[in-house]
Amino acid sequence: MTDFVPLHDRVVVRRLDAEEKTKGGIIIPDTAKEKPMEGEIVAAGPGARNEAGALVPLDVKAGDRVLFGKWSGTEVKINGEDLLIMKESDILGIIKTTASKKKAA
Repeated sequence: MTDFVPLHDRVVVRRLDAEEKTKGGIIIPDTAKEKPMEGEIVAAGPGARNEAGALVPLDVKAGDRVLFGKWSGTEVKINGEDLLIMKESDILGIIKTTASKKKAA
């Protein structure tokens, strides 16, 4: 990505594009689309420190696909790319993908 490294418990997220069509095939114009709440972690900080001063590593890492709140993060432009910087606590969860789905026989 870049030489940018987030501090503490912050992560850099790239929004993933929302569907351009509805299930019925209707194309949604850009002006009517909501900002996607799904993204990919581009970079993550080392973690936060607890009361004892020990480093607590993050639960997310670069490459993880995550879901976050609609108004989470701060929009920034790094190397010409629109990204979000947010705290790990703004992330609602990690989206797990199955490697292969079984086909019905």
